[in-house]
This record gives sequence, C-alpha cells and structure tokens, in this order.
Amino acid sequence: MKTRTLAAALAATLACAAVPASAQVSRDPATVKAGTYKVEPYHTQVAFSLSHFGLTEYSGFFSGASGTLTLDPAKPAADKLDVTIPVDSVLTTVPKLTGELKGDKWFDAAKYPTAEFVSTKVTLAGKASAIINGTLTLHGVTKPVSLKAHLVGAGLNPIDKAYTVGFSASGTIKRSQFGISAYVPYIGDDVRLTIAGAFELKP
Repeated sequence: MKTRTLAAALAATLACAAVPASAQVSRDPATVKAGTYKVEPYHTQVAFSLSHFGLTEYSGFFSGASGTLTLDPAKPAADKLDVTIPVDSVLTTVPKLTGELKGDKWFDAAKYPTAEFVSTKVTLAGKASAIINGTLTLHGVTKPVSLKAHLVGAGLNPIDKAYTVGFSASGTIKRSQFGISAYVPYIGDDVRLTIAGAFELKP
C-alpha cells in the first residue's frame, strides 16, 4: 500500500513538472486579444446556491457549456456572449436529489433540455469588471438577468497552447419567475449564481 502511494505521488510530481511553472497570464484587460472565442467546457461551471428551510445554504452546479464570446477590449460595448448549458448536467452531492432536480417538479430536463444566456448590453464597471445584461431562458421561460463579471486572466494554456481568457461572474435569479416554484418559500426563491467561464480564441 505504501509503495503504491509513493508511486502515485511521484507520478503526480512528474506530471506537474511537465507544466511550465511561469505561464504568462495577464490580468490587464487592455492586453486581451480581440476576436471570437468559444466556450472551453471543461473549466466552465455554473454553481448555484439557495436557502434550505432557512437553516443551511445548499449548492449544486451545471457543466458542459457551449457557446461563443465576441470580445474587443477597445470596444467593450460591442462585446457579445451566448452560452448554452445542458440542464441534465445538474449535479449535487446527493444522487437522489440530483435525480429529482432533473424531474418535472423542478428543471424538467426532458422537456426543457437546455438553459441559454444571451447578452444584450455590456457596461464597464471598473478596470477589469463589467455588468453583463442579457436574457436567460430556463424551463421554457425567458427573463432579463444581470451578471457582474470580472476578468480572472488571459494567456496561453500551457497544456494545449490555446489562447484562453477566463472570467468569474455572479448574479441572482428568482426561480419562481421561471416556473420552478416547488416548496417556495420554505426552500429559497432567490438562487445565487457563481460562474467560472473559460473561453478559447478561435483561429
């Protein structure tokens, strides 16, 4: 057992050593390359949290996003974002609950398989932050949503050499407005979203 543990640790160390220790990442928006980006799905996640009977905050997340980002640091008002997420990707730490969330009492993933956010306006809110206004289509309902986004970094991914830009974003929606009202108000209506978005520059 100890031998296998040491071997695993050595393998992990060698794998890390293959990655450059000083990847060139910029956090200056002015240096970000203009162009059309595609969602990098493996490092893009949408986490959600809401009150559970006023006793705890319960969380889960979605993954497997696809879509595009048109970005130009010199013309931020012209930036466009269109992201689609498979609802069936919903995941919690309780398998039974995950299954229930996919059912018709909650997200009804069979009838409404995707959620989509499309930006309508981008407004700078500081050197590296912006307010992204847009529409969210979820559970067959489209409503306006506002997200606060912040540049995390931009540069070459040291593994696949793809030029990548990453953002964090947050916002709050009321699930009842999208027709998902099971157990409101005992289980919170306000759903807080925390988003990690990674985008790769298209050739």
